[in-house]
Amino acid sequence: MSLDALKTAKKVIGIKQVTKMVSKGLAEKVFVAADADKRVIQPLVDLCSRQNVVVEEVPTMYELGQSCSIEVGSAAAAIVRPG
Repeated sequence: MSLDALKTAKKVIGIKQVTKMVSKGLAEKVFVAADADKRVIQPLVDLCSRQNVVVEEVPTMYELGQSCSIEVGSAAAAIVRPG
């Protein structure tokens, strides 16, 4: 599952929403921006590790935002399980 999947998949965008989905066990895959503030994304990455959720790093927040079809950058996004 690549970054392109974010265009069509059911997703959530933003640290708070992604963290919520990972905590509930609903996230299939998480994308984080490499240029995002590490203090912001590290707790999410750690949570994903504990929950066995795959994390893929994207070069920039802008690129991640574009992949989510939004006009602004995003530090994190997740593909969520259908249902």
